[in-house]
Amino acid sequence: MPFTAPGHAPDMRCCLSAPLAAVSALPAPCELLRSGALLAPALLRAASVAVLRRPVHRGRPAHRDAVAAVHLELVTLAEDHAVVTWYTGVPGTHDGLGRMIPAVTEGEVVYGTSPWRLNRTAGEDRPTAYHQVELTDLEPGQTYYYQARSRGVAAAPTPLHLVRGNAVGTVAHGLGTRGGPYCFTTPQPPPGRHLLTIALCNDLHLGETTAGLVGRLPLMRGVSQESGLAPYPEIMSRAMVEEARRRGADLLLAAGDISAGGAPRDLTEARRILDGFGAHGRDYFVVRGNHDRAALGTCREDCRQCSGMSADTFREGFAGADGSAYFARDVGGLRIVGLDTYEKHGTGADAGGLGGEQLSWFRRQLKEHKEQPTVVFGHHPLTVRDSVFPVTAGQRLRRDQARTILEAYGAAPGVFLHHAGHTHRNKRTLLPQAPHVTLQEVGAVKEYPGGFCLLRIHAGGYALNFYRAGGAAARAWTERSRWVAAGLWPHHALGRSVADRNAVVVRDLSGIRRPTP
Repeated sequence: MPFTAPGHAPDMRCCLSAPLAAVSALPAPCELLRSGALLAPALLRAASVAVLRRPVHRGRPAHRDAVAAVHLELVTLAEDHAVVTWYTGVPGTHDGLGRMIPAVTEGEVVYGTSPWRLNRTAGEDRPTAYHQVELTDLEPGQTYYYQARSRGVAAAPTPLHLVRGNAVGTVAHGLGTRGGPYCFTTPQPPPGRHLLTIALCNDLHLGETTAGLVGRLPLMRGVSQESGLAPYPEIMSRAMVEEARRRGADLLLAAGDISAGGAPRDLTEARRILDGFGAHGRDYFVVRGNHDRAALGTCREDCRQCSGMSADTFREGFAGADGSAYFARDVGGLRIVGLDTYEKHGTGADAGGLGGEQLSWFRRQLKEHKEQPTVVFGHHPLTVRDSVFPVTAGQRLRRDQARTILEAYGAAPGVFLHHAGHTHRNKRTLLPQAPHVTLQEVGAVKEYPGGFCLLRIHAGGYALNFYRAGGAAARAWTERSRWVAAGLWPHHALGRSVADRNAVVVRDLSGIRRPTP
């Protein structure tokens, strides 16, 4: 997704995902045709909206108390709680992006274990247009039915028809009727005692001013912050840090694109924000994304990391003690391996790549610690599947290196998770080359769906749960930025199913111990 950052020329460092038939093969022509066939009708609709864009209408609605409740999403589903969000607007109005003008009102969720007996209620502290309600004290393995409503109006789900997805439940119950009730079943918790909680995040893009400048898609204009408000990457990054702490994260792993273009001021601000979580190298760890490579001419004159044609300002703020941008650390018996998946100069439009020395180091690490519980994180995913957007070369790691890494995972039973960003979406993938490793893409911090994943490690397994960044300003921007790609963005970014952003895996992780303060 090209963007223009302050002081930068337009950048073609792409971050939209695309389907890949297999890591070892080029995308089949049928895959490209399928993506185009899925996207073409939606693009035509978006183009017509862009051409015929009406001015903002602030006229009086049909009834002064009229409200529409839309964009219902079951964002988080854990064994004992669930988080539901929706938006209320004034019918018949238009803010210029494609959404209704916000309608500030109350919100509540009624729910129960029978669709005919919604006998429990959860509400909000204060009226808002950006509703978020948490259902607590749920029973593991129980099926619940729910309806979200504002002023008595039932909230309608976010449609995910382009990907044949379900935004509001784990089964299709209620999708055929407007307002539900919708249905979900809580998972069983990971077995054993809780050991450690890690926040997984990526794509903060400090310094960015416009979200969603999608290259090569016709009439897809970007979305900017409302005038007079703080920059949205700062709002979202601070809210993410605060929410991760509130949710009990012990560690935080930031998988690249910390900045929008590698500018020193943006990396400095990112460091300041992340330091709110704790100490770098102890409480949180960071790896490089393709956007963290400074464009030509942006490095300051005294930068110590300039090399050849391009500056490496990222290392000044986030490199380890040895100056490397990749590393391995032991935390209470858990091995954390951070990869620099853009260890080269370039525009970012090409595939991610590890240098030869780093790749050899990585293979040795896995071979020497093949039984140790291990989490790997890096910016570019190994493979990108099931995307509504067409494939491009820059969406993943180089195919040959992805094959090498998967082969190493196949021989290292201790590796259980590979966390990646770059695609700005929630997607869980399992591959036959290493079925014991979950490949988890996490939605961007800086825009819709606007959050992070919590990895909760227990002695007998782990859970992954996506949470939105908290706070009124963050929720407002998250809703505004869903109109990236003329409103098509949820089809790509939310996750086709609840399981793409919430999952439980059973496996022996008893060798991990809770780190001492």
